[in-house]
Amino acid sequence: MLKVVVLASGTGSLTKALIDAEKADVLQAHLVAVGADREADVLGIAAAAGLPTFLVVPADFASRDDWNAALAQAVEASKPDLVVSAGFMRILGAPYLERLGRITINTHPAMLPAFPGAHAVRDALAAGVSQTGCTVHRVTADMDAGPILAQTLVPVLPGDTEETLHERIKKVERLQLVAVINQIAAGAISLT
Repeated sequence: MLKVVVLASGTGSLTKALIDAEKADVLQAHLVAVGADREADVLGIAAAAGLPTFLVVPADFASRDDWNAALAQAVEASKPDLVVSAGFMRILGAPYLERLGRITINTHPAMLPAFPGAHAVRDALAAGVSQTGCTVHRVTADMDAGPILAQTLVPVLPGDTEETLHERIKKVERLQLVAVINQIAAGAISLT
């Protein structure tokens, strides 16, 4: 079975969706660890589900490269087949990508290449688009620019705020991420 490490930085809603999908036998993969770059709710969610957790804080390292190397080492300790960046708010650099880039995917709350970066939902609203969505893509050295594995459209409704739109995107994003992981596990999506 596909072994998955999840990297996250915040509330853990995507991680929780993966945990729930695995418990319901909907996820064709096994979560083996959850890592974070800061103390965050996601670590408590993972621990409550009995998953090993690890914390690799950038401020604890002399350089960004040192942090990336330490993160790669922490991830590799779980021997994953796949790494999922699920709300992980860090750009992964060469020391990480050289070791694990080929098996790392990312979720993004927009229809890339539109609205890359940390404020995709806000940027979509500011642009006045009638629809946005979510993307799962391979991680590369360029932010939110890796090969796209899946995308799903989400309409922008009249009166939407950043919070209401983001919550609708998250609901779709959770389902999309499970589907992509299952396709990778089945060999329908190749990461090579």
